Amino acid sequence: MKIFKRDVLGNYHILKRILILLFGFIGYYRFFVVNRTTFNGLKHLKGLPKRNVLFISNHQTYFMDVFLMYLSMASVRNGVKNPRMLWYLINPFLNFYYVAAVETMKKGVLPKLLAHTGGVLIKRTWRENGQDVKRKVDNTDLDNIKKALADGWLVSFPQGTTTAYAKGRKGSAVIIKQTKPIVIPIQVNGFRKAFNKSGVRIKKRHTQLSITFKRPLDINFNDSADYILNQMMTAIGQSEDDLPDVLKEKVEENQ
Repeated sequence: MKIFKRDVLGNYHILKRILILLFGFIGYYRFFVVNRTTFNGLKHLKGLPKRNVLFISNHQTYFMDVFLMYLSMASVRNGVKNPRMLWYLINPFLNFYYVAAVETMKKGVLPKLLAHTGGVLIKRTWRENGQDVKRKVDNTDLDNIKKALADGWLVSFPQGTTTAYAKGRKGSAVIIKQTKPIVIPIQVNGFRKAFNKSGVRIKKRHTQLSITFKRPLDINFNDSADYILNQMMTAIGQSEDDLPDVLKEKVEENQ
């Protein structure tokens, strides 16, 4: 039956609709009532295909960044010029996915519910529960990422962490070489000031938040993964060249 239809990750559409509506209103209050939010580059979302589009972004909180990305994308998909007009949530964009660490999405009721809105849960190969680890990539994780891309729009965070200017992970570039998606860079700002690390708690009200969508990257899929990763990091403002001078001095002191 259509009411029991699921997405490619097994999430029921009916549950996804309810959760998107709920979190959409929560996001509205936090973005437009408690704080001020500016949208830039929404024109770059128009005319995109419905599948195999990868969004890459810097990462400032676990959840709130993704909330705002969803509202931006869903409004454009519904032909709404202003994301503040939330009626488009009645017709939610269900082929939306985002990459998230398993450990993050299993902590508490809220993250577990959020996972059903399109989370592609992966096991990080380099870190778990605050500890450094080293393990092989789980092929199931890769398969799920590819499924999500083949079905719709996927958000990925190349750094795999909310730490500013952390090095990008090459796995993101490898996936791009394999799947050849349209790649749209995103930059978010103000979230660290407004919310705590998870994004659950409001730290400072009346903060200026912003989200900027950039034109699709011009990628040669025959280039090396390292070269493509450098393109990605530059596009989201997280390359070594973007590192503030004060932080550059600290890095040099520790070398």
